[in-house]
Amino acid sequence: MHFKNLQNQFFLYLVLISCALLFSAKVAYSQEFTSTDYKVLDPVINAGGYGSSASFKLFGVISQAAIGTSTSLSFGVNAGFLYFPFASSPAVSATAGDGQVALSWTASTGYLGWTASGYSIAQSTTSGGPYSYTNNVTSPTTRTGLSNGIAYYFVIVAKDAFGNAIASSTEVSGTPASSSGGGGGGGGGSTVGSAVVIFSGRAYPLSKVNILKDGQLAITTIAGPDSNFTATIDSLSAGNYTFAVYGEDKTGMKSIPFSFSVYLTANVTTRISGIFLAPTIAVDKSEVKRGDNIVIFGQSASVADIVIGVNSEEEIFVKTVSDIGGVYLYNFDTVQLELGDHDARSKAALKEEVSPFSRTVGFKVGTKNVLTQAKECAGRGDLNEDCRVNLVDFSIAAFWYKKPLSAAFKLKEKERLNGDSKVDLIDFSIMAYYWTG
Repeated sequence: MHFKNLQNQFFLYLVLISCALLFSAKVAYSQEFTSTDYKVLDPVINAGGYGSSASFKLFGVISQAAIGTSTSLSFGVNAGFLYFPFASSPAVSATAGDGQVALSWTASTGYLGWTASGYSIAQSTTSGGPYSYTNNVTSPTTRTGLSNGIAYYFVIVAKDAFGNAIASSTEVSGTPASSSGGGGGGGGGSTVGSAVVIFSGRAYPLSKVNILKDGQLAITTIAGPDSNFTATIDSLSAGNYTFAVYGEDKTGMKSIPFSFSVYLTANVTTRISGIFLAPTIAVDKSEVKRGDNIVIFGQSASVADIVIGVNSEEEIFVKTVSDIGGVYLYNFDTVQLELGDHDARSKAALKEEVSPFSRTVGFKVGTKNVLTQAKECAGRGDLNEDCRVNLVDFSIAAFWYKKPLSAAFKLKEKERLNGDSKVDLIDFSIMAYYWTG
């Protein structure tokens, strides 16, 4: 009995000591990772949120203490700047009329979870705002009830499903004026006027920028040292046109084309602004030994943030910056890639504008290194001579479908299609056979 009393007293002392230690200990919160007394080796994941006011926006994120990937049996987290969702910037056109301005824009493409679910128009009579906003608009649309002779400024804002702004165009302007010309038909419409279209945007420093009108080269210009370019096509008939813009970098690589369809009005100037050509991209090896580096390089705007995505079981993103000449280069360590075929693509961001992704370039991770060999273009089906057969070539052929060919295009048809001096289904079959996408 005496032994049992001692045992009970000892247990009571242990409880009292434990309570004293518990209440005297410092409290550690999940937001704190280190102190003089402890270190949290596996910090918890904190859910984020979204808050706003008239003067600020605050985005929270689900992330971890450092950039990387956290996994468990039920979730995976890609954290850090490179894994934030983004959306490309719309390009927008403005055509002024009598008391109105017609607007149209390209779709904003979202990545890593963002999707453009709607658009707003920001409008002002002062460049840079303040703006008034019209929500839930679709392209094309016309702003009516405007005063002639006053310049109006517009910005297109892409929004997600919750109404949050995820991308915006550059500002474009239009000055309404009394109508002095009629409408027209298609690309070569019957109404002769002096419609003018002005293109502006970003390419590569001191690079060649080519603009196609209905599949035919209309004008070539050179971007400035700051990557910006402007080009004007005038003396056009009223009607619908499809324009395509692509750049050529210092090595001769061509960008993917930027396409835009627009209706031009006689004696009216249309401005297409906010064009941001995607970077060019190439790799130094067609096959790389796993664990060795593969060089991913190309050209974009001067001093732009370049994000490169490498396709693996999960897409891996890395970041670099182009130099003053727009050239970028990244030595990618393939130790994190599994054996097999992979591809890479890149995009550029500069001054809150985001380009579309570049074309993809493929390579293999294997057991040896094989340097990339310069390829000669097959020629057949490649009507714009970019070593690819895709929708641009299809559009060029479609323009000449069942039409008399110009002398220049007759030579190209003879060299790259079936050589019968006409464009028909046989020529489209040739392009389908050599299709590269």
